[in-house]
Amino acid sequence: DDDGKWYLFFGSFWSGIKMVSLDPESGKPFPGSKIVPIASRPRHPTHAIEAPFVISRDAYCYLFVSWDRCCDGADSDYKVVVGRSRQVVGPYVDARGRRMLDGGGTIVLSGDQRYRGPGHNSVLTTDDGQWIAHHTYDVHNLKAQRILQIRTLSWTSDGWPEVSEPITDPPN
Repeated sequence: DDDGKWYLFFGSFWSGIKMVSLDPESGKPFPGSKIVPIASRPRHPTHAIEAPFVISRDAYCYLFVSWDRCCDGADSDYKVVVGRSRQVVGPYVDARGRRMLDGGGTIVLSGDQRYRGPGHNSVLTTDDGQWIAHHTYDVHNLKAQRILQIRTLSWTSDGWPEVSEPITDPPN
């Protein structure tokens, strides 16, 4: 975080996203560190949430996670959702103010007719901008299995992320 503290976000598909504070010298949790619940889907039949990725921007921490099924080819319904918090330890809320611990999350990327099950994302920030990288299925080439896509990440005037269509040509 901005104070130099280290955190590990992790999560199980079934039991939600959690966070623990790390010792920057050893990379291990501090003795006695508590594992803190950060996001879950308690009312969803499968509780499917995983793949946390946290970035900091304009006094907020943004938690990106993936919901639903990733690995079912054309039937995949994986998607990327986001929430934000003023503190890295939460609470994270979506654009409607719903807590991510209670199943909230704003969808920023979901499948379409061609690309199914986008998710398990990361965000790359450079001097030239931000990009979101994720895997997805291309229904025109299911034999390829999951493929990598990269999209431009931009921000709305009220501070929420938006993603572009997939980049097909390298930027100049």
